[in-house]
Amino acid sequence: MTPIRHNGSGGSDNDVVLDAVRDCVLAVGVRRTTLTDVARRAGVSRMTLYRRWPDVRSLVGDLMTREWIAVATGALPERRPGVPTREVLTEGLVAAVRAFGAHPLFRKILDVDPELLLPYVLDRRGASQEALLELLAGSLREGHADGSVRAAHPARQARSVLLIVQSFTLSLRTMTDEDDPELASEAFLGELRAILERTLTP
Repeated sequence: MTPIRHNGSGGSDNDVVLDAVRDCVLAVGVRRTTLTDVARRAGVSRMTLYRRWPDVRSLVGDLMTREWIAVATGALPERRPGVPTREVLTEGLVAAVRAFGAHPLFRKILDVDPELLLPYVLDRRGASQEALLELLAGSLREGHADGSVRAAHPARQARSVLLIVQSFTLSLRTMTDEDDPELASEAFLGELRAILERTLTP
């Protein structure tokens, strides 16, 4: 048995494999990525991978969960004394949509393998969506407490906000015209900020 090695930056065993999957997908897309390719890049045997992941799609699913949660949480600004929760949350959500639009893996999947995202849009929630809903609900409760967010059922409110943000994340590029400043992506992000403000303001 070939053990999964830690990488030099101290990442976990899984991160070594997921980093390898990411490199493969960025190079050739999901459909052309094989477990053999991933094993070679990660420096492990195929059997080591099969013990945890039955196929490439399950590997890519775990990769997307890791990457999407990192993008979303990384976009949230630090809390600042005296700044209302609504302002912090709105700023973070708009930044997250912008970050997704620039994320190489997200762009690659949208361009080459968009069907991977369809189940999480049309059929069921994924692990990253569940994590984001938990994060959103917590922030909304803080906003309820400080009076900056309209009081509502936290889970329902979080799901509604995610539906708005998710639509901008997935479909923004279908609506933009970067040659027209009024229809460029930043103009639409300004609209998203206004929508969120109006939705969340008491």
